[in-house]
Amino acid sequence: MLKTIFLQLAGSYTSNTPLAEMLWAEIQKKYSGKGRYYHNLSHLENLYTQLETCKSGIQDWDTLLFSMFYHDIIYKATAKDNEEKSAEAAVKALKAIGYSADKTDLCHSQIMATKSHTVSDDNDTNLFTDADLSIVGSNWEDYAAYYKNVRKEYSIYPDFMYNPGRKKVLQHFLDMEHIFKTEFFRDNYEAKARENLKREIELLG
Repeated sequence: MLKTIFLQLAGSYTSNTPLAEMLWAEIQKKYSGKGRYYHNLSHLENLYTQLETCKSGIQDWDTLLFSMFYHDIIYKATAKDNEEKSAEAAVKALKAIGYSADKTDLCHSQIMATKSHTVSDDNDTNLFTDADLSIVGSNWEDYAAYYKNVRKEYSIYPDFMYNPGRKKVLQHFLDMEHIFKTEFFRDNYEAKARENLKREIELLG
């Protein structure tokens, strides 16, 4: 499904089919890399499903899709510049297919927005970061699978190092007035997200 979506998307901007195929192969390879227990192709599929539910409220669907495909293309648990490198990879790919400069800049900013998840002036960006976070508002079984996979990605760290850092991240979201920036995602996921985050914090000890 993802391959078809990407090739159709890229094909709208370039007639160079081998280039589009090469870009997809890179995406597939990166998201299927060793140690990708959560930030993988399944995450992209889930994110696409979430974005489809709010598609009517999205102004620039194509840019948001490019942001989706590239937002975690570079991911290393021990790195602090994953978003920057992912955004750079997106810019390089979009320039190669002749995507407009202003929309390429928007894609870059949307990917960077996943670093802090703060409110943006751009509603598409808010919908994107909310969709990216929607897993935290899912049912407990799906949430538990998510946090266990995240833990696997950070397996290099022992519990005494990982748990305090993880709790800090979870508490950061709980301290926000709203975890989700858009009414659409707040209405659907806010209450359950807070319940899940509190439950995980308790389990972390």
